[in-house]
Amino acid sequence: MKIRHKEIETTEENPFANCKLERECYAKVLSGIVSTYAEGFVLAINNEWGTGKTTFVKMWEQTLRKDGFQTVYFNAWENDFDNNPLVALMSELKTLLNDKNDIIFKSVVEKGAILAKNVLPALLRSVLKTYTGIDADMFVEGVENVTKGATEILEKEITEYTTKKKTVLEFRDELEKFIKEAGADKPLVFFIDELDRCRPNYAVEVLEQVKHFFSVPGIVFVLSIDKRHLASSIKGYYGSESINTDEYLRRFIDLEYSIPKPSTMSFCGYLYDYYSFGDFFSSQARKRYGEFGGDAQTFFAMAELLFDRSNATLRQQEKMLMLTRLVLSSFQSNQYIYPRLLFILVYLKTMKNQLYEGIRNNIYSLQELCDIFEDFLLPFDVSNKNIYCLSHVVALLLLFYNNNQKHRNKKEELFHTDPDGRYICLIKSKFGEDNLSECLNHMRNHRDYFMETGLDYLLNKIDLIEPIQNN
Repeated sequence: MKIRHKEIETTEENPFANCKLERECYAKVLSGIVSTYAEGFVLAINNEWGTGKTTFVKMWEQTLRKDGFQTVYFNAWENDFDNNPLVALMSELKTLLNDKNDIIFKSVVEKGAILAKNVLPALLRSVLKTYTGIDADMFVEGVENVTKGATEILEKEITEYTTKKKTVLEFRDELEKFIKEAGADKPLVFFIDELDRCRPNYAVEVLEQVKHFFSVPGIVFVLSIDKRHLASSIKGYYGSESINTDEYLRRFIDLEYSIPKPSTMSFCGYLYDYYSFGDFFSSQARKRYGEFGGDAQTFFAMAELLFDRSNATLRQQEKMLMLTRLVLSSFQSNQYIYPRLLFILVYLKTMKNQLYEGIRNNIYSLQELCDIFEDFLLPFDVSNKNIYCLSHVVALLLLFYNNNQKHRNKKEELFHTDPDGRYICLIKSKFGEDNLSECLNHMRNHRDYFMETGLDYLLNKIDLIEPIQNN
């Protein structure tokens, strides 16, 4: 059984062969845009963290190479230990060296060196030493001499600024020649990934340098970002929460694209197989118990329902199913797993931990728990076909939760018995008290495993308190 999802392998022959999200069609759309507007622009692929941007970008990059494009992949997050992104960006371009452009690249490097260096600290130390005769860290006097030195610094800075302004144009001219001599008749596609995870100053400097130094015909930049997090970096860099980050980013991004949300059923099916859920649900030992026959389908339907209507990212969905598979390994083959309730509790632990901890610590009354839990479920597909299933989950939660309470002398009245012997629910439900009552009566017919089971039975397994079995 796997506990960690490995990076999906990208093959040269068919880069999207192992893609389980059916995203090759989006790569074809983007490749067409890159081919059509070959003069160069900046494309941002904007999706939340954990939605598979990096995997998509790497598959698309390999597809472009296969189609004759030259590409460069730069993971900004892995390189933000350095203070000068210009150096890192230049080093990635070095991979395009050939016999024709070797000399031009040296010229690009020479121009870049002028742009990259910071002369002020060195000038300041030199001037202080010249006019005061002492080192900067020992400076306490000599104000008049420092004033004289400051004038010289300003003059040199003006000269340096003029030189840099000229060098920017020269750098871009040489860079354009270098790209042309790289040997391809298609644009270079330069991928910058994980920019939103970088230190704020590094992220902003990468944007600025791409805009001012590398914006030349023949280069298409692809920024793989989560705009919300990148916006936080921009605000942090400028020290202002009021800055209009959308307007700021329009200076750098020409076209924005979001990868459409994949089919929940396809992704769940893939993870179901990847984490070997069938080894548990379809084991020979478990098949001996007929009442467990529908558990796999019930579990899968609940996972699909929650994922389809929630804001859970692909990474969060992956983590939830991984945890659930681990939790299932703590059940004996003859034990009930209550698949709907089990997976909802795993979902709450991952996505709404405060609610999960409140349930775990028994802080709610039955009515409070019913209200909160149903409010959580209402945004999902509470249609006629699902209403009874969800009512069953609510009834099961309330019953198990209340069974826990008796150990703390806090047990409440969940139902009363009418003259005909039917259980009537005392809790007001948005799904209807009749539905809850019907579910409770169903549970009464199976007293042995419903009426005495406490919620700790599931929570202890979800919190990995109980030992793992070999299944």
